[in-house]
Amino acid sequence: MAVSDRDAVTTRIENELTLLSRHYVHAKREGFVLDRSAYLLLGRLELEHPLSLKQLSEAFGLDISTINRQVGALLRLGLVKRVLDPAGGIARKIEATALGLEQLHADRRLGRAGVERVVAEWSDHDRGELCRLLMTFNAGIERLEGRSWPRADGPADRIGS
Repeated sequence: MAVSDRDAVTTRIENELTLLSRHYVHAKREGFVLDRSAYLLLGRLELEHPLSLKQLSEAFGLDISTINRQVGALLRLGLVKRVLDPAGGIARKIEATALGLEQLHADRRLGRAGVERVVAEWSDHDRGELCRLLMTFNAGIERLEGRSWPRADGPADRIGS
């Protein structure tokens, strides 16, 4: 592929990612309970818990004051709780509550239903290819940032194998 073709494709990818972000952020999220930051924090705590504010700050690449504010809001809503460090450390750690996980799972079901409406008529091959490419794209971002994101094992892990 010529350099100008690569540039054109990169430009199209960037534009499509912008549209994807717009569609997600501005979509009517009827029935969703959690805002984006709560959804992401609870999702991380579901896969890796408990975590300190510092660990969350590093995981998200955000200032600790931002994480502290977001966690504070979740504490007030009863979606997370402070727990003793299981390793015996001094700092308290943050863990999702049963209510937090319940709301995360409810919003995740709604999110999956929304994705299903979009890809309902897609072939299994096309669904798998989109999943594989998104996983590859996200892995590239994680490599560049030096921060990996834990993932739950599931059928998507076998795509392309």
